[in-house]
Amino acid sequence: MTLRNMLTATFLAATLGLGAASHADAQAALYRGARNNAVILAAAIGDKDRPASDREQDIYRKPADLLAFAGVSRGMKVADMMPGHGYFLRMFSNIVGKNGHVWAVIPKSVLATYPKAAEGAQSVAADPAFSNVSVSITSLDKLDIPARLDLIWTSQNYHDVYNGSGADAALKMDKAAFAALRKGGIFIVTDHVAAPGGTNDASLHRIDPSIVRQQAEAAGFVFESSSNILTNPDDSHDKPVFDPSIRKHTDQFIFKFRKPA
Repeated sequence: MTLRNMLTATFLAATLGLGAASHADAQAALYRGARNNAVILAAAIGDKDRPASDREQDIYRKPADLLAFAGVSRGMKVADMMPGHGYFLRMFSNIVGKNGHVWAVIPKSVLATYPKAAEGAQSVAADPAFSNVSVSITSLDKLDIPARLDLIWTSQNYHDVYNGSGADAALKMDKAAFAALRKGGIFIVTDHVAAPGGTNDASLHRIDPSIVRQQAEAAGFVFESSSNILTNPDDSHDKPVFDPSIRKHTDQFIFKFRKPA
């Protein structure tokens, strides 16, 4: 059975069997009997305390495949950089469990432009169901987190930093991520694909993947692998990601970088 099929099967079993269970009961039952990480991922995604608006996105955001690729597991210390309304934040909380922790990282520069940028993460952190979540409002060039991290994740945000604040700001963010990770730690970047050699027009909300790889490697990371989970060859890369003809179906890259051991 392939990984994708295994995740699909365990996800369906968990969601069908635990659809009416409370957040605490679902976690307790599955964590007690978990034989592999796929079961834990399925429980995290199937948790009924996730908002309906999040669940509706699962069909095109493919969280089971993404989180498996990232290697998120119980006990991890994770930073979700610029988590928006908390789509992945809640799942990270469920997966890492009581022995792990998740920091929602909100850059001060983002707050200066979008004063409400932290509200989604703060709402998650205030929910007793997600008591292992903290909000860290910090600078991009030095993450204020009181622990060495196993995983840093940023989804659909790199282009905003690069196009909005400049290449130097994005590189500083990568260097801060490198410094905050333990040796062997993972840095995951997903974003909307811009045409190779394109101008990275900020209005498109896209970025050339080669730029991200070049900057991460300049910060000290080793490129480990990429995934085609969110690839869409029908995306022409010349439309804004919010254009109705492509929204929710953009071509996206997923890069995994590792801090050398």
